[in-house]
Amino acid sequence: MKEKTPAKDSTAKRPGRPRTKPAEVRLDELMAAAEKLFLEKGVEATTISDIVESAQVAKGTFYHYFSAKTDLLEALGKRYTERFMSSLERAMSACAADDWVGRLQVWVYANVETYVKTYQIHDIVYTNHHHHDRSNQAKNAILDQLLEIIDGGCRAGVWSPPAPRVVALLIYSGVHGATDDVIAARTKNIKPFAHSVSEACLQMLNPAKKAAA
Repeated sequence: MKEKTPAKDSTAKRPGRPRTKPAEVRLDELMAAAEKLFLEKGVEATTISDIVESAQVAKGTFYHYFSAKTDLLEALGKRYTERFMSSLERAMSACAADDWVGRLQVWVYANVETYVKTYQIHDIVYTNHHHHDRSNQAKNAILDQLLEIIDGGCRAGVWSPPAPRVVALLIYSGVHGATDDVIAARTKNIKPFAHSVSEACLQMLNPAKKAAA
């Protein structure tokens, strides 16, 4: 008599997707949901319940990462700065390492372009941060990036500003302040504006070649 094939155990484990997402993925989804809601409804009108519902997580998950909505805003601010600086680095990576004029021009253009694209979230996460704010870490990080370009050009003899840090402060504040004007005017084509700003910034550095001409 032929033996019966044993029935498969329905309780046997089957390979499948993990039941929980990695912590960094869950955190990114939570922050993305909050950012979207802040842009749509405003920070004050958005509740923690709104955020966790949009991210499809339990409220306990929110409190695992943040103690309050203000902590989430701070984290969004840091992420904004990191992404802003990354966009500047990517733009400058197309220039030769010793092309200080090109790097400055690209840095200015990337600042204008990125700020125009992201000013709405910038205004949300940095509501109380102004260019003159001594505790503005975002400003300090981007300013250090600019100072590296200026110092490199000084060492190479490309320009010779009498006070590099003062010029860097003026360029930083000038670029962002001028871009606010473009944003307010809802300018569609920012290329001519960005070019004019970069040329003005270059003149502030007292280029050696033009000074000798």
